[in-house]
Amino acid sequence: MNKKLSALTLVTASALALGACSSGAATSPSATGSTTTSAGPQNITLWLAGGDTPDALRDYLKTTYKAKNGGTLTIEEQSWGDLVTKLTAALPDANNTPDVVEVGNTLSPTFTNVGAFADVTDMYGELGGDKLLQSFVEVGKVDGKNYTLPYYFGSRYMFYRKDIYSAAGVSVPKTLDEFNTTVKTITTKNPKNIKDFSGFFIGGQDWRNGISWIFANGGDLAKNEGGKWTSTLSDPNTIKGLTQLQGIFTDASKAPKTAKDQSPWLYINDSDVVKDDAKDPKKVTGKTSLAAATIMAPGWAHWSIGDLKNDKRVWNDDKFGVFALPGNDGKPAPVFAGGSNIGISAKSKNQAGARDLMKIIFSAEYQQMLGKNGLGPANSDYVNSLGTDQFAKALIESAANSKLTPAAPGWATVEASGKLEEFFSKIAEGGDVAALATEYDAVFTPMLNGK
Repeated sequence: MNKKLSALTLVTASALALGACSSGAATSPSATGSTTTSAGPQNITLWLAGGDTPDALRDYLKTTYKAKNGGTLTIEEQSWGDLVTKLTAALPDANNTPDVVEVGNTLSPTFTNVGAFADVTDMYGELGGDKLLQSFVEVGKVDGKNYTLPYYFGSRYMFYRKDIYSAAGVSVPKTLDEFNTTVKTITTKNPKNIKDFSGFFIGGQDWRNGISWIFANGGDLAKNEGGKWTSTLSDPNTIKGLTQLQGIFTDASKAPKTAKDQSPWLYINDSDVVKDDAKDPKKVTGKTSLAAATIMAPGWAHWSIGDLKNDKRVWNDDKFGVFALPGNDGKPAPVFAGGSNIGISAKSKNQAGARDLMKIIFSAEYQQMLGKNGLGPANSDYVNSLGTDQFAKALIESAANSKLTPAAPGWATVEASGKLEEFFSKIAEGGDVAALATEYDAVFTPMLNGK
């Protein structure tokens, strides 16, 4: 960890499109216990990214920290769009750094590899150990040491129109091949005779959902051999997944080739939401037409799906359903897991207080509060707090085999470049899969290694 934190200035927020084992203790620590630390009360600051953490949870953190440490916890919300720029400026500055930081899981490798976060390996077992979501743990590791740990997850799964599936004479698919065939069949039959109708709506630049086909076929985006990262788009298994995905782009999706993974729920409702109200995601502020029988989205999308009643969306079990994308073996396919990691700033002057806050965040009480608010808890012992409805079941199933993007030092640069969107768009446009894979392997490999 001898690289300089100033290297982060190479990654700018404007260029990023952000969206995502130990033998230690098997359960999370309790939030209760000693009321102070050996260092005495410390006033600390927590930066949260976006508004996913509800106010009730923020209040709990403040109150519990005061009782545990005696100091004051200040929580500041940072927008995802500005987060990298602000962290780049603040983390190297001991006088202005936040003490604890939420960071997107795909950005964690970049920050950990330049020394932005404190080593919390000695706390790993106490904070959950091998019960923590392993894929998130891995992106917070460097040289076998833990620097960030999972905060919450939000996996992606399928939302579908039961009425359209029934009218097309198809059922929920059990394997990936069945899914690929099913959505093509629905598109061809187009039972409601809708213009530009998609059996499965997936944008041409939507790599975050598209990589599921790569993962499901045993492929990957990159591999690490001897400390060097290599792009693996031209791996035979990756090619197989990309070829299947190209078939869907061609025969099942009428989504624009320039579309990303933004707001796919706009296309599955009757008279759909064009723009959700920022304060109430169920409130309708505009309308468009039904255009898809199936979409892939994070679990929280269900709040924006349903029948229109009093300018709000109300889920209709007779019309809508959910299922985890199946893999080739019939088990849930590996999908990209969204969510965040959390860590202590290496420059924080309040390490003891920051550690107290981490213990509260990973406590049984707080982990269950996350689940009750629809955020996948980091500790697997508490996933039952998500509930037992169909959304919780689909989230848990899809997360069971989920994957993250490569934990390469330069992954944030890859995302910032826009080259992933460019590559997938060319696949969607019908380009030669093998030739494009070879071409973009040469582009991504230097980026992955920070060159």
